[in-house]
Amino acid sequence: MSRIGKLPINIPSGVTVQLDGRNVNVKGKLGSLSYSLQDGIDINIENNVLTVTRENDERNVRALHGLTRSLVFNMVKGVSDGYEKILHIIGTGYSSEVVGPWLKINVGYSHDVLLQIPKGITVTAEAVPRGKGGKLSIQSIVTIKGFHKEDVGKFTAEVRAVRPPENYKGKGIRYSDENVTIKAGKSGAK
Repeated sequence: MSRIGKLPINIPSGVTVQLDGRNVNVKGKLGSLSYSLQDGIDINIENNVLTVTRENDERNVRALHGLTRSLVFNMVKGVSDGYEKILHIIGTGYSSEVVGPWLKINVGYSHDVLLQIPKGITVTAEAVPRGKGGKLSIQSIVTIKGFHKEDVGKFTAEVRAVRPPENYKGKGIRYSDENVTIKAGKSGAK
């Protein structure tokens, strides 16, 4: 048995999980998600506990066992609590703001970068007062929230890809928990 696949999923109050043939529908206070089960994988719901089982021990079915459990767990957690990613924009003159359905980012290019915010995702951008960033000068903090883990991660990666952190001064867009190793620059001639 898969160590991840055999773990039960507790269904919190306020979340409903329904099986419609091979489709799993999860509804909660933040939204609703659905997933189609692969062949060889089954789901049982008893006493607000959901378990994922597999029919046989074939290699492809074993691979899907843990994957299906993780996806269903992410759906249950997403509709009840939601997901959140935080980005720090570091660099002199760098900024960000939300303008209608767009995230406007200024990170040293000759133009502002506009990214359309997908449906189901909430984005907030706040400027950090000068001198409050610590050693590195954090100019702006972008918070991305949503109930679909994949969409939150994908949009966060798109924002970070606008200006990934560079290794010499640390400028760019990075995750709040990301560590960037700063390289030593060229030494001056003596």
